[in-house]
Amino acid sequence: KNIYALESCISVLQKDYFTWESWANFGDAGEKPLLNKYHYKTLEPLKETMLENTSMTVRAFKLSHSYPYESTAFLISSNENFILYLGDTGADTIEKTHNLYQLWQYCSPLIKTKKLKAIFIEVSFDNGQPEKLLFGHLTPHLLMSEMNVLSNLCGSENLKDVTFVITHIKPSERGEQLIKQELQNENKQGLKFIFPRQGQLLHF
Repeated sequence: KNIYALESCISVLQKDYFTWESWANFGDAGEKPLLNKYHYKTLEPLKETMLENTSMTVRAFKLSHSYPYESTAFLISSNENFILYLGDTGADTIEKTHNLYQLWQYCSPLIKTKKLKAIFIEVSFDNGQPEKLLFGHLTPHLLMSEMNVLSNLCGSENLKDVTFVITHIKPSERGEQLIKQELQNENKQGLKFIFPRQGQLLHF
């Protein structure tokens, strides 16, 4: 199997996971002996890469996930249809970066032309989570603030054609229901949200 990742992620896998000290090196690089079960495919930010044995391509974007950790967004295309999947990410205002803004800039033309079908994006905590304890994650309020930025780039009517799949909700006493309610309360643009279930087939 291939592992497609930015160089920083592959470095962590080689150094901390696929080693004989912690487990076994199932990769094709790093500590010997190599079991060669997984093949590292290093992605360059913004460069389109073919996914082997498919008709799909991927383009990777750097995200901020609480300094010094780096996360990734993957823009997957198939026959001019696109899906955007974001890993863990903090809001630009909290992380003091422009990573999400640059991602929204790139994706806004795809939204305008109805090619971007869905965005998988995390909402880890409810709005009551203190900023200092977000650790590079989003709340409903922070997500909707980012959606306002994206809407300004692509147009609010165009954004309604995109499905938003909410991921990475952290277990808590108030949990998913509170996050759903908070998203609904702040969803002034009428965006379509899906809260997926394991094994659920999604159509866009």
